[in-house]
This record gives sequence, C-alpha cells and structure tokens, in this order.
Amino acid sequence: MKWIPWLSAILFAITTAPAQSASATGEWLVADKSARIAIHACGHRLRGTIAWERVHGLDDQNPDLSKRHRTTLGLPILIGMQSTGLDTWAGRIYNADNGKTYAAKVKLLSPTSLFVEGCVMGILCGGETWTKVREHAEDCPASPPTPPAPKQ
Repeated sequence: MKWIPWLSAILFAITTAPAQSASATGEWLVADKSARIAIHACGHRLRGTIAWERVHGLDDQNPDLSKRHRTTLGLPILIGMQSTGLDTWAGRIYNADNGKTYAAKVKLLSPTSLFVEGCVMGILCGGETWTKVREHAEDCPASPPTPPAPKQ
C-alpha cells in the first residue's frame, strides 16, 4: 500500500504535463505517393520544396518561359505560408502540372497527417492529406558561409 501515493503522483505528473506540439516541418509524402515535399519553418512561416519525385519532370507549364526548362526537383511549391492559428498556415501553392499558383491553406491534423488545400477565387477548393515520412533536425536554413577575406 506504500506504493499508492507514488503511483498517484506519477499518474498526476503524466496527465498534467504539457503535450509536446507536433510539427509541420519535415518530409511529407503527397496523397498519390508521386512526390515528397520538404517543409521547413522559419519563425511562424512555412515553405515547402519538392524533395523527391517518382518521375523527374520539368516545370514546362510555367507561365514564365525562362523557367520552363528547370527541373521540378527542388522547386518551391508552398510559398509564403504564414501562421493563421494553432497548427494552421495560409499562403500560396504552386502546381507544376499546370503552371498556376493558388491561394492555399495548410493544417496539421496529427503528428503524421497534414491537410493541404488550394483554392481558386476563394470558392473552388480542393485538398488532400499528406503523410509525414521524416522529421528534419533543422528548420531554418543555415546562413551561407562567409567568403574568405581577400588576400592582401
């Protein structure tokens, strides 16, 4: 019976400890499993780039003709995503399939599920749930290396 107070104290500590918030940063597999998107955060903003794709492609539908020969790998697709509340962000999403950019919202549903929605004119919306495949140890990109001082 001496262990009951200890057990009660442990259970109380576990149930009252703050839950660790899940993160939208990391690598996410899109719904059709054709690509992975690396999402990084700096402050309250998110940005996402294509980190892996099943079939390598070109950004050949881009409205800017000078960008139509660039590869889609590494292409930014989540752009200017700013926090709008707890685990929600709004900004723009680029669709390389048609070269268009849409208003977008991102919501972290769980530690392993992220809902991404794009809208045209704010009323025609479509979305899908992405699945987390990997965490990133570092959210913000490192500062570029400082160039060496010129020799005198």
